[in-house]
Amino acid sequence: MAHTTFIGSGTAEQREMLAAIGAKHFDDLFVDVPAEFQTADFNIPEGRSELEMLQVLRGLAAKNSTLTNFCGGGFYDHFIPSAVDALISRGEFFTAYTPYQPEASQGTLQAIYEYQTAIARLTDMDAANASLYDGGTALFEGLMMALRITGRNKVLVCEGVNPIYRTMLRCYTANLSIAYEEVPLDAGLAGRCNFSEKLDDTVAAVLVQNPNFFGCLDDLTELVAAAHKVGALAVFSVYPMSLGMVQTPGAMGADIVTGEGQSLGLPLSFGGPYLGFMATRKQYVRKMPGRIVGATQDAQGRRGFVLTLQAREQHIRREKAMSNICTNEALCALRATIYLALLGKVGFAHCAHQCAVRAAYAFDRLRAIKGVTATFPDRHFFNEFALTLPRDASEVISDLIEHGIAAGFPVGRYYTGMQNVLLLACTEKRTKAEVDILAAHLESVL
Repeated sequence: MAHTTFIGSGTAEQREMLAAIGAKHFDDLFVDVPAEFQTADFNIPEGRSELEMLQVLRGLAAKNSTLTNFCGGGFYDHFIPSAVDALISRGEFFTAYTPYQPEASQGTLQAIYEYQTAIARLTDMDAANASLYDGGTALFEGLMMALRITGRNKVLVCEGVNPIYRTMLRCYTANLSIAYEEVPLDAGLAGRCNFSEKLDDTVAAVLVQNPNFFGCLDDLTELVAAAHKVGALAVFSVYPMSLGMVQTPGAMGADIVTGEGQSLGLPLSFGGPYLGFMATRKQYVRKMPGRIVGATQDAQGRRGFVLTLQAREQHIRREKAMSNICTNEALCALRATIYLALLGKVGFAHCAHQCAVRAAYAFDRLRAIKGVTATFPDRHFFNEFALTLPRDASEVISDLIEHGIAAGFPVGRYYTGMQNVLLLACTEKRTKAEVDILAAHLESVL
């Protein structure tokens, strides 16, 4: 082979390194590689200048087709200000994912502290932790937190909770001593009667979602009160962008609030990385998984930040740990913090309003198509809604992909008997013109 170097040749340093590992020849390093792959002829083209390379890559990128995205189901195509990418790319943030040495990580700690503050204010809760993996595992952590607080082992999960999350919950609880039960919906909302039949003093928590998977908004105050009456906790999963308009989980009496933070400045990125958020009431913070950053003062009276609580197995006896799977998605949480700070309270509310207005227009426009009806006609929604079509929704979606439109999510994939139901979402990015194009093509394929 062309690259062969014998131990008797080469520099002194090369000979010394080969001798140290007991190799006589340079080829000894490649004995596990089949001979047919040991070739210097890799057919690599000549190198290009930076300009030429960019021109080639742009040409390849231009071949990609773009889709107008009306998909939702827990993950949304929101506009991300350029400043988010600019700030998150600064070298100061090239650090470890979580501050194990807090005295040397004041910047990271402050960023997490600001994130916690934003999440607590957004959800109307007392405290938030330093973020979790994603919305689904955050909901599971909320479930486990409720079990620790109540000392019970039964949970009631509304079928309006995202079916992807429920699949995760069933997986995580399958081999644990947890009585897991899903409660059917009632005309698109959490079934009060269905829950009341099952609520007793063995229930640790009720798990609900608002808006639910079908986009329906629900005032869950009454259900939360019923859970509290038997000593159970209310664990919510929420879409954070909706909190710019709708009633907060804190106002409904929620004990633990979780959700997916992707809509807060994170691109869809083919499924991740995302972040899960969690907030709770003050009396429960010691049962919350992960880390909590707090503000303090040093001996000279200077403001500083510390890891106030660390309930992971690395920090306390393993059997006392709150969770062994949670972690702090610090960089993703920082994106969310920058995004929220850029928009501010007024900007965030305006963005939520735009989502709702555009979805309302799409709802009315699409319902005007012959054969298309609202799946839950009497329910309010934020920016997502379900429509019943005259044919299989999966087939309709496939047809519309050919026209450059990702028309939504086929609900029948997770709900029996709903093969004709299509779930659509509108964000502030979807225009009236795009909705009109969707309507025209939907009418043609139907």
